[in-house]
Amino acid sequence: MRNLSVFNSVSVDGYFTDANADMSFAHNVNPDVEWDAFVESNASGGGTLLFGRITYELMASFWPTALAAEQMPVVAERMNNLPKVVFSTTLDKVSWSNTRLVKNDLIGEIRKMKNEPGEGMAILGSGSIVSQLTDYGLIDEYQFVVIPVVLGKGRTMFEGVAQKLPLRLIKTQAFINGNVLLCYEPMAG
Repeated sequence: MRNLSVFNSVSVDGYFTDANADMSFAHNVNPDVEWDAFVESNASGGGTLLFGRITYELMASFWPTALAAEQMPVVAERMNNLPKVVFSTTLDKVSWSNTRLVKNDLIGEIRKMKNEPGEGMAILGSGSIVSQLTDYGLIDEYQFVVIPVVLGKGRTMFEGVAQKLPLRLIKTQAFINGNVLLCYEPMAG
């Protein structure tokens, strides 16, 4: 069975977007060689990337560009070449390389994909997908990078989750720039 993880940046006060749906706070401006190496290493893993429409449009507008290739060549190459699946009821087509569009039955499609052979899958951004899959117990690991900023207002990726989900900490890593990686798995209930 394929593993499904979430990888998202969150503010210290728990938001993954600010009040205007902006995620630029996640780009920590404090230089950190160790953080940069982590980002490259993380992008070098295999698997399939999963997005909702909003995150897909954001990612597809940046990673295929010359600016992305100049600023983060290793990450850009991986983002452009990895297989991607977009879950959207409003998009009619996708144009980013190696991307497939799924227009309905998010839960059924994820269950099917988890049972296929292959490498793991990672959800980036896409809070509405995270909350829906959390309610169905389909996420195997939650990876959060806490960014040292307080937003005051914003959106949590768990809006609408119907029941409490106890998590077990399985890994942490602190970086010089103040970012902290926290990895959790759902506790058996």
